[in-house]
Amino acid sequence: MVRPAREVAPASVEELAEAIRRAAEDGLKVKAAGSGHSFTSVAATDGVLIRPHLLTGIRRIDRAAMTVTVEAGTPLKRLNLALAREGLSLTNMGDIMEQTVAGATSTGTHGTGRESASIAAQITALELVTADGSVLTCSGEENPEVFAAARIGLGGLGVVTAITFAVEPLFLLRAREEPMPFDRVLADFDELWAENEHFEFYWFPHTGSTNTKRNNRSAGPERPVGRVAGWVEDELLSNGVFQVAQWVGRAVPATVPAIARVSSRALSARTYTDIPHKVFTSPRRVRFVEMEYAVPREAVAGVLRELRTAVERSGLRVSFPVEVRTAPADDIALSTASGRDSAYVAVHMVKGTPYQRYFTTAERIFTAHEGRPHWGKVHTRDAEYFSGVYPRFAEFTALRDRLDPGRLFQNDYLRRVLGS
Repeated sequence: MVRPAREVAPASVEELAEAIRRAAEDGLKVKAAGSGHSFTSVAATDGVLIRPHLLTGIRRIDRAAMTVTVEAGTPLKRLNLALAREGLSLTNMGDIMEQTVAGATSTGTHGTGRESASIAAQITALELVTADGSVLTCSGEENPEVFAAARIGLGGLGVVTAITFAVEPLFLLRAREEPMPFDRVLADFDELWAENEHFEFYWFPHTGSTNTKRNNRSAGPERPVGRVAGWVEDELLSNGVFQVAQWVGRAVPATVPAIARVSSRALSARTYTDIPHKVFTSPRRVRFVEMEYAVPREAVAGVLRELRTAVERSGLRVSFPVEVRTAPADDIALSTASGRDSAYVAVHMVKGTPYQRYFTTAERIFTAHEGRPHWGKVHTRDAEYFSGVYPRFAEFTALRDRLDPGRLFQNDYLRRVLGS
């Protein structure tokens, strides 16, 4: 565990630039924190820790260009609510919205989508302060080589201060959630993916059951989940009862398979129509540890079958469902979907439960398929591995050499994943 020598909460870009220049003069490293959602030490430092909570809010909305420029420390939840009030929305988003916009994009946060990609892929311009304290702006037209890398920069190129996102008029999504047998989901995966704008599912290990979710645009009318039904499904069952089940499984591991069978049948089918952030995101109260890898989309059914076999043969007791999502190929150097259509497989264990053997088993399967781990979630890969699975890895590290030759933004995590 490391502790910063000092913490700074700049209220302006100028104050941030001065804090970076002063840190360099004092021989201290610099890292910017987000909301602390990452499971890795991507933001850890024994130097100067930048707290972004004063760099929040929308700078401007350009309705002609259909973009919004937002300060880097703005929580996604606040951004989504503000956009909705303006009759606007991001095209796609992840399944939670507690992160800051800079933290989420810098580590590659994503949802699921057939054509619509990660949050970072919706960026049209970036502003960041580099190692010499200068302010650099980039887009597809201005400093395009920086833009190609900095949208998912891991904090290794500078401190992001503002992000411009493409937005569109607020729309409605029709969500259809229903149980489906595991074998059927895998057999029909390509069809389910092709027929839906956003498809995802949760498989319950030790069972042959999944819960599926299909989100597609709707002309309306708006039919949100009722307040009572929403509380029962999302709070009581998905969080409250599930938390109790996790406690029981942790205390008595032998009960996990039986609990999994009950959990897989707890949620009933439902259909509702609402604005995007109310459909894409959901409350997550149960604390967990997570590993997530992106594999080539065409490999996902085989990966999941291998994972099921490994769990069955190992004697592992896995009480948390496995989450599966997709993303189209994008053009960001260190995006987990860089240059290839991808599927994401996320494994979890409740916080406080030994997870290493399960994650090691899963990671062995993922890496055999050239998997790319989520930058903010548990993994054991290093720069040598990444240079083999990211075609543009050398492009990113060369840019890092140019923008931060003295490694002002270095920490142990970046040293491992990017090299020294």
